[in-house]
Amino acid sequence: MTTKTTTNNKKRLWELIFACLYAIAFYIFLIHRSLQLSRNHSDKIYNLRHGWISNRLNDVSDAQWRNFRGNLPILTLVFGLFVLLANTSRALFGLKGKGMSVVWTFISFIYLSYLHGACVIFIVSIASLNYLLVKMLAKWRYFPWVLWMFNVFFLLCNRVYEGYSFMTIGQRWAFLDNYRGNFRWHICFNFVVLRMISFGYDYYWALQDSGFDLKVCMVQLILFFECHVHRTLVYLVLLCSFCNPIRLMERSVPIDKYSYITYICYLIYAPLYLAGPVISFNAFASQLDAPQKNHSVGLVALYGLRWVLCLFLMELMTHFFYYNAFATSASWKHLSPLEVFIVGYGVLNFMWLKFLLIWRYFRFWSLVGGIEAPENMPRCMNNCYDLEGFWKSWHASFNKWLVRYMYIPLGGSQRKLLNVWVVFTFVAVWHDLEWKLLLWAWLTCLFFIPEMVVKSVITSFKAKTSFEEFVLREFHAVAGAITITCLMVANLVGYVIGPSGINWLISRFLHKDGLPVLGGMLITFYIGTKLMFHVREAKETVQ
Repeated sequence: MTTKTTTNNKKRLWELIFACLYAIAFYIFLIHRSLQLSRNHSDKIYNLRHGWISNRLNDVSDAQWRNFRGNLPILTLVFGLFVLLANTSRALFGLKGKGMSVVWTFISFIYLSYLHGACVIFIVSIASLNYLLVKMLAKWRYFPWVLWMFNVFFLLCNRVYEGYSFMTIGQRWAFLDNYRGNFRWHICFNFVVLRMISFGYDYYWALQDSGFDLKVCMVQLILFFECHVHRTLVYLVLLCSFCNPIRLMERSVPIDKYSYITYICYLIYAPLYLAGPVISFNAFASQLDAPQKNHSVGLVALYGLRWVLCLFLMELMTHFFYYNAFATSASWKHLSPLEVFIVGYGVLNFMWLKFLLIWRYFRFWSLVGGIEAPENMPRCMNNCYDLEGFWKSWHASFNKWLVRYMYIPLGGSQRKLLNVWVVFTFVAVWHDLEWKLLLWAWLTCLFFIPEMVVKSVITSFKAKTSFEEFVLREFHAVAGAITITCLMVANLVGYVIGPSGINWLISRFLHKDGLPVLGGMLITFYIGTKLMFHVREAKETVQ
C-alpha cells in the first residue's frame, strides 16, 4: 500500500468519525426539539387520541394509517384463515395452476364481497371488458395504445363519478346502493388497473416472436447500466437467469396460462389486492404451479418478526412525536423556520414507516400464501441522496412496473428527459385527481432534469488524480445536499402544504430568520451524504 493510499484512508476514516458524531448530535437535537414541540402544542393540534404508552396521546391524524391500524386484528384473522384454507387445499389435492387460481379466486371473492359489497359487480365488469379487449386486439400493432386509453379512461371515470351509482343503471338496481361494503372500491381499483395493463402487455409480448423476452432483458440491463445502479443491475441480471419463478418475471409464460380464471385470480389475489406490492402477471402466473422457494419458513418468520418491531417503532413515533398532526391541522404555519424543518422532516419519516408497514404486511401475507412479490422500501429513506435512487427505493415494485410497461415502451433512455414528465404525470393521476399531486410530479421532474444532466457529465468524466477524485466526491456531496432539500420541498408541497403553501414556504426560509436554518439544512444534508458514501462503500466491500 502506497503512502498516498494510506493518507487517503486516514482522511476517509476521520471523515467517517466526524460524520457519525455529527449524525448522533443531529438526531439527539432533533429528538429533543420534537419532544418539546409535541409537548408544547398538544392542546392546539387535532386528531390526537389517548394511547397505550405511558398515558400519552397518540397521533392518529393520518386516515390511511388509522384505518390500517384499527383493522389490523380482523385483517390478521382473515389473513390466517385464508392462508390456511389455500395452503391446505394445495397440499391435500395437489393443486397447481388453474386449480390454485380457482381456490384463490373463490377466497378473494369472499374478501372483496366484505370490502365492497355489491360493487364487486363493477370490478368484474370492467375487468372482463379488459380481458375481451386484450384477447381480441392483442395481435394488432396499435394494441398498446388501445390498452392504455381503455385503462386510463376507467381510472379517471372511477374517480370523477366516485365509483358510480347503481341507480344510474336503472331504478331496479338502486337497492344495491345500500350494499356498497365497508371500503370504496374505486380507491383499490388503482392497483387493479396496473394489473390489467400488466396482463395486456404480457399477453401481447407473448404473442410476439420468441426473441422478445431476451430483448426486453437486454434493454433493461443496458438502461440500468447507464444509470450505474449496482443493486438494480444485479437484480436484472438475475431476472434473465433460469433458476426460479420470481426472477423470471420478464419471461413469457405459456399461452394457456393467460386464461380468464388465472387473470381474475391475479387481479383480485387477496394478499396483494388492497395495497400491493405490484407484481407482473408473468411472475404471478409462474408461481401458481408451485409455491415460492426463495424464502424458507425461517426467513419468512424472521420477516414477520422484523415487521412487528417496525410496528412498535411506529407506535413509539406516533405517541411521542406529533409530526403528521401538525401538518394536517395547519399548525405548522405558526412555527419558526427551524420547527417547520423538524415537522417536514418528521412527516417524511412518518410516511416512509407507514408505507413500509402496510406494504410489508401484505407482502408477508403473500409469502406465506406461496407467492413472492418484489420488496418495496428496500432502502431506508435516510440513506438516499439522489432522486433516481430515492424513487427506486420507495415504491420499488411500482417503479419496476413503470420501467417495464411505460418507460421502456416510450423509448427508455433515448428519450429520458421527455419520458420522466409522462411517467410522473401518470403517477400523480394514478394516486388521485388533485392539483397538488400534479404539482408534486412536475416539481420532481423539474428537479430530476438537472440531476440527469449532471450524472451524464460526471459519467463521461474520469478522475485521474487524487485531487480530481476529491473534487468529484465533494461535488457529489454538495449535489446530494441540494437534491435532498429539493426532494423535501416537492413532497411537502405534494402531501402537506399544497400549491398555495409554496409562496409561504419560500418567504419563511428566505427571510433573515430562515436563512440560517436553510444553511444548516444544507450543511446537515451535505455531511449526511458523506456518511451515505461510507455506508455504500462498506456494503460493496462486504459483498
